[in-house]
Amino acid sequence: MNIDSIKNGIVIDHIRAQKGIEIYKALKLDELDCSVAIITNAKSKKMGRKDIIKIDKNIDLDLNILGYLDSNITINIIKDDKIAEKYHVELPKEIVNVIKCKNPRCITSIETELPQVFVLTDKEKSSYRCLYCETLVEK
Repeated sequence: MNIDSIKNGIVIDHIRAQKGIEIYKALKLDELDCSVAIITNAKSKKMGRKDIIKIDKNIDLDLNILGYLDSNITINIIKDDKIAEKYHVELPKEIVNVIKCKNPRCITSIETELPQVFVLTDKEKSSYRCLYCETLVEK
């Protein structure tokens, strides 16, 4: 298989295997007017298998979405065929409109225009609580 290199753009690397499509959808990469390549189950010395997403354009990425979905991701900014910047994402302290509260009694179930806000409560377990009703969400 041959995937061309990127002259200017973004490579999202070290995605857990089988998470690439979920990240593609969450970031709405299908709405871009440039090439996007998703490589699934690529061999990795560190991870065994991993997914990679290549975007042939520099765009603003929501690091909170990436950190929530997979906190091991590396983001490489490519300029003139070289890695210009490299970032490692972390679990965000707060996420907004990434997940929805499943509690039917939560105010967000009735007041649908309210943002879905979750706060990190346990970094080791990757657990979040709804800001409004404190319903626990664990990944």
